[in-house]
Order: sequence, then C-alpha cells, then structure tokens
Amino acid sequence: MATQLAPEAAFSYRRSPTATEAFEEWLRHNPQAMPAQTNPWDVSRSEIYVNDTWGPIFREMRAKAPVNKVIGSPYGDYWNVVSHKAISHVESLPELFSSSWQHGGITIGDPPHDVDPQVLAERQLPMFIAMDRPEHTGQRRTVAPAFTPAKIVEMENEIRRRTASVLDSLPIGERFDWVDKVSIELTTGMLAILFGFPWEDRRLLTFWSDWAGDVELTLARDLADLRFGILGEMAHYFQRLWMERMGAAPSPDLISMMIHSEAMSHMSPQEFMGNLVLLIVGGNDTTRNTMSGIVHALHTFPDQRAILEADASVIPNAVQECIRFVTPLAHMRRTATADTELFGQDIKAGEKVVMWYISANRDEAVFENPDKLIVTRENARRHLSFGYGIHRCVGARLAELQLRVLLEEMRERRLRVHVTGDVQRVRANFVHGFRKLEVEVERY
Repeated sequence: MATQLAPEAAFSYRRSPTATEAFEEWLRHNPQAMPAQTNPWDVSRSEIYVNDTWGPIFREMRAKAPVNKVIGSPYGDYWNVVSHKAISHVESLPELFSSSWQHGGITIGDPPHDVDPQVLAERQLPMFIAMDRPEHTGQRRTVAPAFTPAKIVEMENEIRRRTASVLDSLPIGERFDWVDKVSIELTTGMLAILFGFPWEDRRLLTFWSDWAGDVELTLARDLADLRFGILGEMAHYFQRLWMERMGAAPSPDLISMMIHSEAMSHMSPQEFMGNLVLLIVGGNDTTRNTMSGIVHALHTFPDQRAILEADASVIPNAVQECIRFVTPLAHMRRTATADTELFGQDIKAGEKVVMWYISANRDEAVFENPDKLIVTRENARRHLSFGYGIHRCVGARLAELQLRVLLEEMRERRLRVHVTGDVQRVRANFVHGFRKLEVEVERY
C-alpha cells in the first residue's frame, strides 16, 4: 500500500499549470512559432490527433508506401513505418534500430541543437526502454518481478476493490468527466501502490506524467525551463522516498526494488529519474487513455456494447480489442545504427525511424474491418500497442488486468456509459487519448 511521507515544510510542489494548459497558452501567444507543414504524410502534426483525422492519412500510406521519408518536419527528417509487418521487422532488430537515448531515444522529438551541451547532459533522462542491450536487459530484469503472473494475481483483489469503490461513487444520471473521475483516479491509485507513494499526493503522479511525456513541449522552447523545474520537483520528491527506503528492509514497491538491485542500485540521478518517468508515463498515460477510449468506443459501437452486456466471457478478448482500437501510444522511434534496406527503402546510419503503432493496429492486411471495434475479433491479440520484441511493455499484464476488472465491475453493476458532453482529445503525436470525456451513466 502507499506510504506516509514525513512532511517537509520548506519545500512545496507545484500542481499547476498542467502541461496542456501551458502549451495551449504558449500557442495562443506564439502562433507564428508553429511551422507550416506542407507534407500531407507528416503525421507528426498534433492537430490530426486532437481533431481525430489521422485515419485516412495512414490508410493512404499503408496502401502506397508503408515505409516513406518525411523531410523538414518540425521534428526534423524522419522515416514513417506504418504497416504491421514493417514495424514488427524493425522491432525484431534492436541492434540495427537502436532505442538508446544516446542515439535519440524513443520519441520523434530531438534535443534542441542550440543549447549548451552541458545543460543538455544535465537534463538527459536515460531509462531502460531507451537503452540497448546489455544495459536494457539488466535494468528491465530489476522491475520485471513486479509484473510477473503471480504478482498480477496478488494485485487483483486490491484493483477490484478500488475499481468497485470508484464506480460506486459515480453519480447515476448526472453528467461528469470520465477521464477525471474514473481513468485518472484508477491509474494514479495503481501507481501510488506500485511505488509505495503517499496516497494524499497521488495526483502529482498524473501532473508529472503529463509534463514528462508530452513530446509537443519540445517545440515550445520557452517552456523548457518550466518543464525542467517541474521534473526537478518530481526528482526531489522521489529522492526523499529513495533516502527513506535506503535504510529499510527490502519491500515489494518499485523504488525498493531499484535500491536493492545490482543493476539499478548504482544509477546516476539522471538514470533514476529517467526510469521513474518511464514507469510513471507507461503506467499512467497508457492505461488512463485506454480506460477513457473503451467507454467512448462502446458508445460509438452500441452493438458491441450489447455483446459485452450479454456475455461476460467476451470481456478478456474485448480488452485486447479495445487496446488495439484505442492504441494509447501512437508511436515509438528508433535510430538506424548502420546503412540498411527496409522494405525497398535505403535507410542511412543515424536516420530517425518512427514506428506508428496507431497505424499498424488498423492495418487491413492483419485486421479485417480495422476501423470498427469488434469485441469478438479472433486475432485482437496481434495488436502492437505494447510494442514487440525486447522492448515489449513490461507492465502489459497489469494494464490488461486493470481494464478487465473495470469492464467486469461495470457489468456487475449493470452500468452503461453514454457520451453526452464535451469530448477533448489529447493534442499530441505520442500519447493518444482523451483529455476530457463528459458522460452520463445509467443502469440497464
């Protein structure tokens, strides 16, 4: 369970503005700072995700050029990889297509070129998902025991209890924001338990997650210092937790696992922060946005909702289908370490290769009628939302459990969710989901 942390009166932690609020405020004052984008296949444009118009663009690329190069985007030149087959191929060659932060990391954004290298080094946050073997292997093995099948089984009762409590608190027949009341509350609570994080401060995890994971913030240079300052507060908070647990006996929370592991106990402060960012963003944004995406998708496809309401045995497969349909992380980036040929295209060493999971999960060559939610889809598990190969999401089983329990507990209470108000999608090309989703709940 989450712990109590001794108060530190001399230090306070910001809780506003959110990353979205800060970026949108910056956009209002600096509209000229957003460069014109003339390439119709430049899918780094965040407006196609906030407006939900990305589907036809990827469909055209899959049909005409599943591997293609974009030149002169706001994030520099990069290769689009948009088919299920091509992405699986890239993921299966981690030495050739590097994830390492030293080559650029896992997102489409790059560090600014006109910043002092020493400042950049101080702000770099290495994490095991942005490492290659052998460093990746050792650090991943440290946190993996928290997500074994046995550990997941142990967590189910607590997850079910908390999910039931949240659902029982919902106002039947009144409009509310599902993202805030359900998705954020459940995911931040789960993270607090995993980290042994003070319960009363759990919403800080969401606040930090958004500041850490918003790739678009790299375009707003004016916000770099604010972002680094907020992440510094996150580092300060977790450093207190680290020091608190260094002298304590090993416990099952992730911080204690890092402290007492051979692979991670001697991490630099930057590595510690990087891995915290990974676990927070990975555990928060992905599950949170799928929890929101599920209710939006079931509202959009009421025939599929009726199948779930009639037959509980469909739920495990429906979870896989919802993860495919929502795709909570739109892309992952790799960097070529040598000249190579990829599906007819010549990739040069050092070039940026962006794998669009959001496109692979709608690939007609793999998924029949891919733009429809089909809860009984036989091959739903072939989705790439969790990645593929050595970098497949370490917490995938936990995410699946949380989503399954949510659907089971909703069905147990005969809760049907209708989207009745404002729908705001995330303005981002990395995290894909909903910022706000106003709904009403009825019993059927």
